[in-house]
Amino acid sequence: MSADLLGSHTVSTLQTMDRRYHVTTFGCQMNVHDSERMQGMLESLGYRQAESRDEADLILFNTCSIRESADNRFIAHLGEAKRLKTEEPSRVVGVGGCWAQSVKEEVFQRFPFVDVAFGPGQIHKLAEFLTSESLTAQGFFEFESFSGHLPARREREFQAWLQISQGCNCRCSYCIVPSTRGREVSRDPTELISEVNALAADGVREVTLLGQNVNSYGRDLDKASRISFAELLARVDAVDGIDRIRYTSPHPKDMKEDVIRAHAELPALCEHIHLPLQSGSSKILKKMRRTYDRQRYMDRVALIREHIPDSAITTDIIVGFPGETEADFDETLEVVDEVGYDSAFTFVFSPRRETEAATLDEQVPHAVKRERMERLVALVQKRAAERSQRFVGREVEVLVEGQSRTDPTRLRGRTRHNKAVNFDGIATPGDLIDVGIESATSQTLSGVAAKPLARLFR
Repeated sequence: MSADLLGSHTVSTLQTMDRRYHVTTFGCQMNVHDSERMQGMLESLGYRQAESRDEADLILFNTCSIRESADNRFIAHLGEAKRLKTEEPSRVVGVGGCWAQSVKEEVFQRFPFVDVAFGPGQIHKLAEFLTSESLTAQGFFEFESFSGHLPARREREFQAWLQISQGCNCRCSYCIVPSTRGREVSRDPTELISEVNALAADGVREVTLLGQNVNSYGRDLDKASRISFAELLARVDAVDGIDRIRYTSPHPKDMKEDVIRAHAELPALCEHIHLPLQSGSSKILKKMRRTYDRQRYMDRVALIREHIPDSAITTDIIVGFPGETEADFDETLEVVDEVGYDSAFTFVFSPRRETEAATLDEQVPHAVKRERMERLVALVQKRAAERSQRFVGREVEVLVEGQSRTDPTRLRGRTRHNKAVNFDGIATPGDLIDVGIESATSQTLSGVAAKPLARLFR
């Protein structure tokens, strides 16, 4: 077995009969999908899912290292795992994902009770560890083209993730992803479409394509198999039974007209584009190494509005990047007001290890960052609430996900625009329903269901 031997304590990996696991996931959609593959792999080995950590023989954490808050939350949870392992030394504690990759040289020194650690490209090595007779604590951190073809335990049988690439070639000054997931590697399109066909045959109606930068997909493939991201979308759209296609995340520099046109032309491709802004100031974007300026970003927005006038546009914004002045922040507010995002993920800048931004001068005081964040969130919510009003009085297609989280007498689902909907009616998770929208807030729609829609047939 090829692995780095790290640490000195010995773990006895017992037979998996009636063994139970518990996985806690932090971070992005890619991590959620990685956790699904961990769970699918474990269940193929005979493990069963435990409801809580104290019922588990195997405690796993799939970690994120994009922001400091994710680090802190994970370490707090890890303290509970240490206590549980002290109470029952035969328990196995594993740490996977981006945080493990980023501190690979010190994970066992800092947390000697951890038995196995692995990067996001080494999920399949967990199976080797668990099925070996006896191993010294191990770490698996090599980058591979794709981290194994593993079964996935999907949260919902009618929705699935499809990882189309791994890694990132961008060098944003604040981002740790290139050092935790490696350089960008695209999967072969024939393999991807085969996987989509299998998912459709298994009852999946909505598939979300995943990558660190999905719309640069295919550029690293050999000439014989190379296709563009727009062409891949068209091939997925052609798969019978797939009613909805989503993807995340694109990069504004690569958001070309062919992908935008695909939203207008492909029946299954949803009317929702996530277009990360990060800052409305061209000066700050340059310091972030985002490779576009404010005008180029707004040109992309104009193209989206031209071809898909009703499209939802969502975004990511970082507040308080080093050197951000009040004038720079005002430019961000101007873009937010002009675009009118349907929603936004907003973050206070926190320096990450091994990134250029962590070494920059002119760090913004925390109190200033918090005050700016409050103003930003207020404007995002105001414009999102205004945008949501366009759905009131309309019937929209909703994919039913289950019971409403706020009212057990109602159902919930999601529109093609990625808006959450709470509604009255009778339906089964996985149904496509027409819902008449009666009211709207910045985050959710509310209405009454009509009859279920038939599947789309081409």
